[in-house]
Amino acid sequence: MSVTAILQKVPLFSQLAPVELERVAEITRERSYPRNSVILFEDDPGDALYVVATGQVRSCSSARRREGDPVRARRRDFFGEMSLIDEEPRSAHVIAMEDSNLLVIRREDFQAILQQSPGIAMGLLRELSRRLRRVDEKVGSLVLLDVNGRVAQLLLDLADEAGSDKITRRLTHHTIAQMIGSSRETVRPHHAGAVDKGYIEISRREILIRDRAALEASAGRS
Repeated sequence: MSVTAILQKVPLFSQLAPVELERVAEITRERSYPRNSVILFEDDPGDALYVVATGQVRSCSSARRREGDPVRARRRDFFGEMSLIDEEPRSAHVIAMEDSNLLVIRREDFQAILQQSPGIAMGLLRELSRRLRRVDEKVGSLVLLDVNGRVAQLLLDLADEAGSDKITRRLTHHTIAQMIGSSRETVRPHHAGAVDKGYIEISRREILIRDRAALEASAGRS
């Protein structure tokens, strides 16, 4: 798949006119990273945006002294977009979980084309606004919902993100606990309860939502 075709499927660039998309493709570089190689080090200068063309990556923050959740595990997801605006250092290591090909857009190149293509700037602002809204929603759920509601909210969000009732992302109790601000011991009975009640079905490769209405009620959406 061409660089232009990949960029067109990235939310940050999906609404650009063809001529603007070509300008972004022209400043994009391709890099390959073997499995377990470090893509970024924490505290490195933040000077580029990365798009995952193939493969899978994850973050690892030394501040927490433990591995975090996958940063952008699927193709055409991206990370480091704030580096296009500010000059803050990286907040975590980023490691290739498997052989991965990434597209790289450096800040100085990106800022140069903003002068000619305001639509690109608007695309960036829309995406950053969308992410801020998601953060606000997550903060609200942490404050207002109990653990059962937060687990339900997380499962619904991941399903919505996948565009189906199947969640193929690997979710351990530890991972869920990190994502909702709880502990593994607290999450385990609530997660098991959703299975026992028939709300979800868990297999080795995926989580299938069986009763969306029940999860929505638990998450306070109904």
